[in-house]
Amino acid sequence: MKVAKHIVEARREKLSRLLEQHRYLSVPELCAQLGISEATARRDLTALSLAERITRTHGGALPELEHTFTPLQQRSRVARAAKARIAASAYAYLQEGMVCYLDGGTTMLALAQHLRKNPLSGLTVLTNNLAAAELLAKVDELDVRLLGGRWLKRQSLLIGPEALHAIAAWKIDTAFFSAQGMDASGLWNTQQDIITHQHAVMAKSTRSLFCIDAAKLNQHPGLLLDNWANVPLIITDATRAQLTNALVPFSRTRFLLV
Repeated sequence: MKVAKHIVEARREKLSRLLEQHRYLSVPELCAQLGISEATARRDLTALSLAERITRTHGGALPELEHTFTPLQQRSRVARAAKARIAASAYAYLQEGMVCYLDGGTTMLALAQHLRKNPLSGLTVLTNNLAAAELLAKVDELDVRLLGGRWLKRQSLLIGPEALHAIAAWKIDTAFFSAQGMDASGLWNTQQDIITHQHAVMAKSTRSLFCIDAAKLNQHPGLLLDNWANVPLIITDATRAQLTNALVPFSRTRFLLV
């Protein structure tokens, strides 16, 4: 029996709100929440994906971040002091003449601000972070290179095949990354194309560091970026007690606490 259009639309609206609330749900979880079959769930996900309201993933879905992700300017006002401390510690890993990479995110923007005030001669800064690139572009001592790709407006990022192609041409000395979550399983991020981009940069980098503030503890917004076996050095303002309480496997060789 054909279901009335208004009932279908109401169900899909509820599905979309569930994803905004939980950030990620598998198909079985959606079925349980809505009391529908997997076939119905997949039809609804397809329709919402075509309408660009969600992003499909293997076995589930995420909310469409271009509509739900908090804009960069708003996020930059959160935990500013902590991000500044993390940035100052990250800066110590830079040297004149090297090639570094700056990831997206507001902690990377804090690192760019620190670098603008304390430029290093001959440093090449490779980035997909539009805000960071704009901040550093007029610093004479720096050679700023912006990767191409699809513009994610709210994240102020360039991402996609063009960026991956550009990364392949570089050899990076030190790469600085952000993540949207950190828990007992490892590091988390919001969408697969960003994770793919990060892995591509790590593969071309001699040293990789993650800069993650304490607010990201116990956050797992959809997709596992890497488990702890593969995680390099993390610079964070989280305390050892906070990390232990979050069941994060603390190691002095893995964490620099600031």
